[in-house]
Amino acid sequence: MGEQAGLGPLDDVLQTAVGIAQQAAELIRHRARGEVHFKGAVDLVTDVDTAAEALIAARLHAAFPAARLVKEEGGVEAGDAAATWYVDPIDGTTNFAHGFPQFAVSLGLELAGELAVGVVADVGRREVYAAARGLGAWLLDDAGGRQRLTVSATTELSRALLATGFPYDRHTAVDCNLAEFEAFLRRAQGIRRAGSAALDLAFTARGWLDGYWEMKLQPWDLAGGVLLVREAGGLVTGYDGGPFALGARQVVASCNPRLHDQLLAVLQQVRGGQGPRD
Repeated sequence: MGEQAGLGPLDDVLQTAVGIAQQAAELIRHRARGEVHFKGAVDLVTDVDTAAEALIAARLHAAFPAARLVKEEGGVEAGDAAATWYVDPIDGTTNFAHGFPQFAVSLGLELAGELAVGVVADVGRREVYAAARGLGAWLLDDAGGRQRLTVSATTELSRALLATGFPYDRHTAVDCNLAEFEAFLRRAQGIRRAGSAALDLAFTARGWLDGYWEMKLQPWDLAGGVLLVREAGGLVTGYDGGPFALGARQVVASCNPRLHDQLLAVLQQVRGGQGPRD
């Protein structure tokens, strides 16, 4: 593909991002759980998060010096807003801090307001999910294997395995996904809540999950995984079925339009046709 906002061909950008995510995953694997600091009642960060983020930022700056960086732990680093990297050094930090092996490095590139590259490195499984706009979604392993990702063929909610998560303000907020969870629990074949939005999206792209919904998310939670689903043949929207937007803090992902419509119908029934209330 041609030059992308001065970054170079998109397939080269993807290859560089995969390498950076792999380096960060290797750092995480070789570090202890680290010292834990609480950012909120249940929201935490470890020194491994900050070390991995520093590594990623340095590598991204070296490869793409003009790009802007939006980092979970370190905030925004100025650059060309037309090329913005979203960085989540450990998506699933609570899992990491407890030794629960479900966490990932997530990198997403937005070019002129559109997601163009997504990389999710599953640290424990030593696998990397990678996608670039128009180039498909792929699963890469440590041995050099490469497999194209394709979403599942499930069309009925009663046969669907779904994933979701709960927001950090769930102890106090009325609108915290419990009503939606109950509604899907009574309609779907099963629901999983494993604690990493990036991996929930990657597993939907892989066909392990049939759909995923969640609210009150940050752009770095989603930027790496959304393109995986799209490039694997799935759909990603907001709760109202409109176009997905990183800043909207909500997502619905699925494997096909038939199932997607069923997910949206349940969400809109529960929420009375309204978007997130807080």
